[in-house]
Amino acid sequence: MGTKKAGGIPARLESTRRRFERWRRTRKVGSRIPESLWAAAVKLADACGVHPTAKTLGLDYYALKKRLREASASRPAMTASANAPTFVELASPAQMGMAECILELEDARGAKMRIQIKGVEAPDLAALSRSLWGIE
Repeated sequence: MGTKKAGGIPARLESTRRRFERWRRTRKVGSRIPESLWAAAVKLADACGVHPTAKTLGLDYYALKKRLREASASRPAMTASANAPTFVELASPAQMGMAECILELEDARGAKMRIQIKGVEAPDLAALSRSLWGIE
């Protein structure tokens, strides 16, 4: 955003505010804001926000917001750079290391069993628990 001045206004915003003040002092009454000043205001609104920019520069909030929206719509969409990878391989959980699981079973009579297993997948655990309790 830039270096902040003593009043808490970023330096870029302050310099653009001074440009607007110079234009306002020298303009003919009823003349429109030059496109170069609007372009600077839109760029600052994109970086600093519409409200702080409009307030600091003495601009209509909705006019600035509309210009920012139009500028954003006319910008080309971000494209992948030539150096960006086109394929990314994601390691499967089996490649990342051995899974660890603690299985605690308890039946209706209060019998308990605790099994600590490494390297077994979820379908294997379901089959193991069914076989321990005699469920087919």
